[in-house]
Amino acid sequence: MSTSEAPHGEPVTTVLTWEVRPGRERQFEEWTHGITRCARRFPGNEGVSWLRPGQGHRYHVLLRWSDPHRLAAWLESPERASWHARIAGVATEIGSERQSTTGMETWFSLPGITVQAPPRWKMVLTTFLGAYPFTFLIQWLVLPRTADWPLPLRAAVLPLVLLPILTYLVMPRLSRLLRLWLYRPPEG
Repeated sequence: MSTSEAPHGEPVTTVLTWEVRPGRERQFEEWTHGITRCARRFPGNEGVSWLRPGQGHRYHVLLRWSDPHRLAAWLESPERASWHARIAGVATEIGSERQSTTGMETWFSLPGITVQAPPRWKMVLTTFLGAYPFTFLIQWLVLPRTADWPLPLRAAVLPLVLLPILTYLVMPRLSRLLRLWLYRPPEG
């Protein structure tokens, strides 16, 4: 799905790939800290995550934005252009294809055309492994204190506590930890 195909107002995640010149990785990684701080201050930003290569010189960045229009504003902004000028000769953003998604599949998707998303049953099992311990803790520690609340408020407690924990803490780490099991080896 291209950025323009995502519905207005729906969150969007775009993956960009960078090729770093051998021996310039440290300089590139220092640059990523600065551009990440700049992007996080930009209106609509909901997160920036860098994936470093195990081997090789390709880095990937996942940009999460509140909607495709704000993502486009960042991609075309003078601030971003200024940061790109600083890295000339060190790294190049490669490929013109940008992949965008709008749902929970971003917990599991990896950049690159040859990498397939994990089978849904593996995503369900991984999500269960991440959610179950926190669901148990919330029901044990938090929900008993809300017994006198009206049902709509009690029902809101679990997702209000659980979803941010899963999205920002648990699932990124769990998908990295289980990546060899989640993802098929590349073809060829």
